[in-house]
Amino acid sequence: MCRARSRPTHTTFLLFVNPEFPVTQEPPNSPDPAPIIAAEVEPDILEDSTSALPGFLGVFDLAIAKLEAIMLAVGVLLVALNTVANVIGRVFFESIYFSEELNRILIILITFAGISYAARHGRHIRMSAIYDTLPPRPRKLLTIFISVVTAVFMLGLAWYSLQFLLTTMGRGRVLPALQIPIWITLCWVPLGFLLTGIQYTLTAIKNVIEDDI
Repeated sequence: MCRARSRPTHTTFLLFVNPEFPVTQEPPNSPDPAPIIAAEVEPDILEDSTSALPGFLGVFDLAIAKLEAIMLAVGVLLVALNTVANVIGRVFFESIYFSEELNRILIILITFAGISYAARHGRHIRMSAIYDTLPPRPRKLLTIFISVVTAVFMLGLAWYSLQFLLTTMGRGRVLPALQIPIWITLCWVPLGFLLTGIQYTLTAIKNVIEDDI
C-alpha cells in the first residue's frame, strides 16, 4: 500500500513596506511612543505667589492676595457644604432651619471678597474702546488716572459702609434663626471695599514706578 507523503504546511507572511517610509524611520505625524505630559499653570496662580511691587509693598500685596484667596475658598466651600447638608436633611430628616441665613452671610462674604480678587486680576467689566486705541504713554497715564479715581471711590464706599455698620450695631438687631447680631454679617462689606481700594492704589503705584502697563 502506497501512502502519500505528507507535506508540512507553511504559512507565509509578506510584509509590504512603503519605500517612502524606511523601517528604521517612523512615518510623519505618528504619535510619540513616549508621550510627554505637559501641565499648564494658570497665570492667576503665578500672580498670587509673586508680586511685581518691590520691598514692603510686595509683601503687603501678597498678604492681601492670600487673605482674598482664603476668604473666597472658605466662603465657597461653606456654601457648598451647607447647601448639600440642607438638601440631605430635607430628604431624610428635616431641613436645617438656619441654612438660608447662613448662605446669605456667606454670599455677602464671597461677593465683597470677590470684588477685590477681580480687581487684582483685572476681571472687572471694562469699556476699553478708547483705551485700546491710545499709544503706550497716554495709555499708561490713563491707567494711573483710572486706578486712582477708582481707589478713591472704593475707599469712600468703605468709609460709608463702615458708618452703616456702626449704625446697625447701635440698633442691636439680630437674625431670626441664628440669633446673632446683624452687624456681624455686614463686616465683610467695608473690608471688601477697603481691600479693593488698596488693590487699585497698588495698581497705580506699580504703573508709576514701572515702565510696562
